[in-house]
Amino acid sequence: MPSFRKWLFSGLLVLVPLITTLWVLDWVVSTLDQTLSILPSGWHPDRLLGMHVPGLGVVFALAVVLTIGAFASNIIGNRLVNWWHALLHRIPVVRSIYSGVKQVSDTLFSEKGNAFRKALLVQWPHDGMWTIAFLTGAPTGDLLARLQAMPGGASAHDEFQSVYVPTTPNPTGGYFVLVRKSACVELQMSVDEALTYIVSMGVIVPGGPKNSRIQSALVPPAA
Repeated sequence: MPSFRKWLFSGLLVLVPLITTLWVLDWVVSTLDQTLSILPSGWHPDRLLGMHVPGLGVVFALAVVLTIGAFASNIIGNRLVNWWHALLHRIPVVRSIYSGVKQVSDTLFSEKGNAFRKALLVQWPHDGMWTIAFLTGAPTGDLLARLQAMPGGASAHDEFQSVYVPTTPNPTGGYFVLVRKSACVELQMSVDEALTYIVSMGVIVPGGPKNSRIQSALVPPAA
Protein backbone atom coordinates (compact mmCIF):
# COMPACT_ATOMS: atom_id res chain seq x y z
CA MET A 1 0.00 0.00 0.00
CA PRO A 2 2.77 2.56 0.74
CA SER A 3 4.35 1.76 -2.63
CA PHE A 4 0.99 2.27 -4.35
CA ARG A 5 0.59 5.73 -2.82
CA LYS A 6 4.16 6.62 -3.70
CA TRP A 7 3.70 5.59 -7.33
CA LEU A 8 0.37 7.44 -7.50
CA PHE A 9 1.76 10.75 -6.24
CA SER A 10 4.90 10.38 -8.35
CA GLY A 11 2.75 9.89 -11.42
CA LEU A 12 0.61 12.91 -10.56
CA LEU A 13 3.69 15.07 -10.07
CA VAL A 14 4.79 14.18 -13.59
CA LEU A 15 1.45 14.26 -15.39
CA VAL A 16 -0.37 17.24 -13.81
CA PRO A 17 2.14 19.94 -14.91
CA LEU A 18 2.47 18.32 -18.35
CA ILE A 19 -1.29 18.03 -18.93
CA THR A 20 -1.91 21.56 -17.64
CA THR A 21 0.79 22.97 -19.93
CA LEU A 22 -0.61 21.13 -22.95
CA TRP A 23 -4.14 22.26 -22.10
CA VAL A 24 -3.07 25.92 -21.88
CA LEU A 25 -1.14 25.68 -25.16
CA ASP A 26 -4.11 24.02 -26.85
CA TRP A 27 -6.42 26.78 -25.59
CA VAL A 28 -4.07 29.53 -26.81
CA VAL A 29 -3.62 27.94 -30.24
CA SER A 30 -7.33 27.24 -30.72
CA THR A 31 -8.22 30.78 -29.63
CA LEU A 32 -5.73 32.40 -31.99
CA ASP A 33 -6.80 30.12 -34.81
CA GLN A 34 -10.16 31.88 -34.66
CA THR A 35 -8.47 35.06 -35.91
CA LEU A 36 -8.31 33.42 -39.34
CA SER A 37 -12.07 33.94 -39.62
CA ILE A 38 -11.45 37.62 -40.50
CA LEU A 39 -9.88 36.54 -43.78
CA PRO A 40 -12.04 36.22 -46.91
CA SER A 41 -13.30 32.70 -47.47
CA GLY A 42 -11.17 32.36 -50.60
CA TRP A 43 -8.00 33.17 -48.64
CA HIS A 44 -8.69 30.88 -45.72
CA PRO A 45 -5.77 28.44 -45.20
CA ASP A 46 -8.11 25.49 -44.63
CA ARG A 47 -9.59 26.05 -48.07
CA LEU A 48 -6.28 26.69 -49.80
CA LEU A 49 -4.49 23.73 -48.23
CA GLY A 50 -7.49 21.43 -48.17
CA MET A 51 -6.87 20.63 -44.51
CA HIS A 52 -6.76 22.28 -41.11
CA VAL A 53 -3.27 23.05 -39.83
CA PRO A 54 -3.28 23.95 -36.10
CA GLY A 55 -1.17 26.96 -35.22
CA LEU A 56 -1.61 29.00 -38.39
CA GLY A 57 -3.72 31.44 -36.39
CA VAL A 58 -0.75 32.05 -34.09
CA VAL A 59 1.45 32.91 -37.08
CA PHE A 60 -1.28 35.10 -38.56
CA ALA A 61 -1.90 36.97 -35.28
CA LEU A 62 1.84 37.51 -34.80
CA ALA A 63 2.15 38.81 -38.37
CA VAL A 64 -0.75 41.23 -37.82
CA VAL A 65 0.74 42.56 -34.57
CA LEU A 66 4.18 43.00 -36.14
CA THR A 67 2.70 44.73 -39.20
CA ILE A 68 0.68 47.17 -37.10
CA GLY A 69 3.71 47.80 -34.87
CA ALA A 70 5.94 48.49 -37.87
CA PHE A 71 3.33 50.80 -39.38
CA ALA A 72 2.80 52.70 -36.10
CA SER A 73 6.56 53.16 -35.66
CA ASN A 74 7.10 55.30 -38.76
CA ILE A 75 6.20 58.97 -39.08
CA ILE A 76 3.04 58.57 -41.15
CA GLY A 77 1.73 55.70 -39.06
CA ASN A 78 2.47 57.56 -35.83
CA ARG A 79 0.45 60.55 -37.03
CA LEU A 80 -2.46 58.33 -38.00
CA VAL A 81 -2.36 56.60 -34.62
CA ASN A 82 -2.34 59.96 -32.82
CA TRP A 83 -5.28 61.09 -34.97
CA TRP A 84 -7.12 57.87 -34.09
CA HIS A 85 -6.46 58.38 -30.37
CA ALA A 86 -7.72 61.98 -30.56
CA LEU A 87 -10.86 60.83 -32.37
CA LEU A 88 -11.69 58.17 -29.80
CA HIS A 89 -11.14 60.63 -26.95
CA ARG A 90 -13.88 62.83 -28.39
CA ILE A 91 -16.57 60.14 -28.23
CA PRO A 92 -18.34 60.49 -24.83
CA VAL A 93 -18.75 56.85 -23.76
CA VAL A 94 -15.85 55.39 -25.71
CA ARG A 95 -13.25 57.80 -24.36
CA SER A 96 -13.86 56.73 -20.75
CA ILE A 97 -13.25 53.07 -21.57
CA TYR A 98 -10.50 53.63 -24.13
CA SER A 99 -8.45 56.05 -22.04
CA GLY A 100 -8.45 53.72 -19.03
CA VAL A 101 -7.51 50.66 -21.06
CA LYS A 102 -4.80 52.60 -22.91
CA GLN A 103 -3.20 53.82 -19.69
CA VAL A 104 -3.02 50.26 -18.38
CA SER A 105 -1.67 48.89 -21.67
CA ASP A 106 0.92 51.67 -21.89
CA THR A 107 2.11 50.74 -18.42
CA LEU A 108 2.25 47.01 -19.14
CA PHE A 109 3.60 46.93 -22.69
CA SER A 110 5.53 50.15 -23.15
CA GLU A 111 9.32 49.78 -23.21
CA LYS A 112 9.54 52.66 -20.74
CA GLY A 113 6.69 51.44 -18.59
CA ASN A 114 7.00 49.24 -15.54
CA ALA A 115 3.77 48.02 -13.98
CA PHE A 116 5.41 46.52 -10.90
CA ARG A 117 8.50 48.47 -9.88
CA LYS A 118 9.57 46.71 -6.69
CA ALA A 119 8.57 43.82 -4.46
CA LEU A 120 7.50 44.90 -1.00
CA LEU A 121 6.52 43.33 2.28
CA VAL A 122 3.44 44.88 3.90
CA GLN A 123 1.16 44.01 6.79
CA TRP A 124 -2.11 42.83 5.26
CA PRO A 125 -4.98 42.52 6.00
CA HIS A 126 -4.11 43.58 9.54
CA ASP A 127 -1.09 44.24 11.72
CA GLY A 128 1.01 41.19 12.44
CA MET A 129 0.08 39.42 9.17
CA TRP A 130 2.56 39.93 6.34
CA THR A 131 2.21 39.46 2.60
CA ILE A 132 4.07 40.31 -0.58
CA ALA A 133 2.95 43.38 -2.51
CA PHE A 134 4.22 45.41 -5.45
CA LEU A 135 5.05 49.08 -5.70
CA THR A 136 3.11 50.67 -8.56
CA GLY A 137 3.68 54.37 -7.94
CA ALA A 138 3.05 57.20 -5.50
CA PRO A 139 -0.02 59.41 -4.93
CA THR A 140 0.30 63.09 -5.75
CA GLY A 141 -1.74 66.27 -5.77
CA ASP A 142 -5.01 66.44 -3.87
CA LEU A 143 -4.93 62.73 -3.03
CA LEU A 144 -1.58 63.04 -1.27
CA ALA A 145 -2.70 66.20 0.56
CA ARG A 146 -5.82 64.47 1.88
CA LEU A 147 -3.83 61.43 2.97
CA GLN A 148 -1.42 63.63 4.88
CA ALA A 149 -4.35 65.42 6.51
CA MET A 150 -5.84 62.18 7.82
CA PRO A 151 -5.88 61.73 11.61
CA GLY A 152 -3.54 59.26 13.21
CA GLY A 153 -0.19 60.99 13.28
CA ALA A 154 0.10 61.89 9.59
CA SER A 155 2.03 65.01 8.72
CA ALA A 156 3.13 66.94 5.67
CA HIS A 157 6.40 64.97 5.74
CA ASP A 158 4.75 61.54 5.49
CA GLU A 159 5.41 59.69 2.25
CA PHE A 160 2.83 57.32 0.80
CA GLN A 161 3.15 54.61 -1.83
CA SER A 162 0.66 53.08 -4.23
CA VAL A 163 0.77 49.34 -3.56
CA TYR A 164 -0.86 46.39 -5.27
CA VAL A 165 -1.57 43.38 -3.06
CA PRO A 166 -2.13 40.30 -5.28
CA THR A 167 -4.08 37.21 -4.41
CA THR A 168 -2.70 33.69 -4.69
CA PRO A 169 -2.41 31.56 -6.76
CA ASN A 170 -3.89 34.02 -9.30
CA PRO A 171 -2.02 37.33 -8.98
CA THR A 172 -4.20 39.06 -11.58
CA GLY A 173 -6.76 39.69 -8.85
CA GLY A 174 -5.94 41.72 -5.78
CA TYR A 175 -6.28 45.01 -3.94
CA PHE A 176 -4.96 48.50 -4.56
CA VAL A 177 -4.02 50.28 -1.34
CA LEU A 178 -2.16 53.42 -0.31
CA VAL A 179 0.39 52.72 2.41
CA ARG A 180 2.90 54.83 4.29
CA LYS A 181 6.40 54.29 2.96
CA SER A 182 7.66 53.65 6.49
CA ALA A 183 5.23 50.70 6.77
CA CYS A 184 6.64 48.96 3.67
CA VAL A 185 9.69 46.71 3.68
CA GLU A 186 11.52 46.64 0.36
CA LEU A 187 12.59 43.13 -0.60
CA GLN A 188 15.88 42.35 -2.30
CA MET A 189 14.20 40.13 -4.86
CA SER A 190 13.06 40.72 -8.41
CA VAL A 191 9.43 41.13 -9.38
CA ASP A 192 9.59 37.80 -11.24
CA GLU A 193 10.86 36.01 -8.14
CA ALA A 194 8.08 37.54 -6.05
CA LEU A 195 5.43 36.55 -8.59
CA THR A 196 6.77 32.98 -8.64
CA TYR A 197 6.60 32.88 -4.85
CA ILE A 198 2.98 34.10 -4.92
CA VAL A 199 1.80 31.76 -7.68
CA SER A 200 3.41 28.75 -5.98
CA MET A 201 1.67 29.73 -2.70
CA GLY A 202 5.02 29.89 -0.94
CA VAL A 203 6.28 26.52 -2.15
CA ILE A 204 9.06 27.97 -4.34
CA VAL A 205 11.11 30.25 -2.09
CA PRO A 206 13.51 32.62 -3.89
CA GLY A 207 17.07 31.75 -2.92
CA GLY A 208 16.06 28.50 -1.24
CA PRO A 209 15.15 27.85 2.38
CA LYS A 210 18.66 28.62 3.61
CA ASN A 211 18.70 32.04 1.96
CA SER A 212 15.17 33.32 2.36
CA ARG A 213 15.17 37.04 1.69
CA ILE A 214 11.70 37.37 3.19
CA GLN A 215 12.90 36.00 6.48
CA SER A 216 15.94 38.28 6.44
CA ALA A 217 13.67 41.25 5.84
CA LEU A 218 11.43 40.36 8.77
CA VAL A 219 14.15 39.43 11.26
CA PRO A 220 16.62 42.25 11.96
CA PRO A 221 20.31 41.32 12.08
CA ALA A 222 21.78 40.63 15.50
CA ALA A 223 23.79 43.43 17.08
